[in-house]
Amino acid sequence: MEASGTGNMKFMMNGAITIGTYDGANIEIFEAVGEGNYIPFGLTVPEVQELRRTQTYNSRDFLSKHERLHRIVYSIINSHPKEAGHTEFPHIYDSLTTSCDQFYVMKDFDSYVEAQKLADILYKDKDKWSRMSAMNIAHSGIFASDETIKKYAEEIWCV
Repeated sequence: MEASGTGNMKFMMNGAITIGTYDGANIEIFEAVGEGNYIPFGLTVPEVQELRRTQTYNSRDFLSKHERLHRIVYSIINSHPKEAGHTEFPHIYDSLTTSCDQFYVMKDFDSYVEAQKLADILYKDKDKWSRMSAMNIAHSGIFASDETIKKYAEEIWCV
């Protein structure tokens, strides 16, 4: 269910600073580059596990209590009619509301906004941003083909 892992690895290798959730390859990136060289947002793995265990997250209830997010989500469906060729927007809307937002996109929204503000501040400090970029490139070897094959051989194939 991970959508961005491989892309984020490629971005890292090219010096991009990851702004991401705590899942999949993002965890590996965060562990490799260390605090201050990655911009995390969203729920942690234990928080997601707890929400799934307790089944206390209801996306429609959550949406009804967050006016700004409510306006954004409803604008997806209302400002992009199907007849204009925007057939993906009803699917996105349904996944957030009808399918109960299984990826907790709305739950992570406020945290993402704060992370983006931090990214904007960091980007204005060119020296800091350049150091962060260099750290990402320097630590991206963990995703090199030889490392991946070695890891698969040891942990998956047991050879």
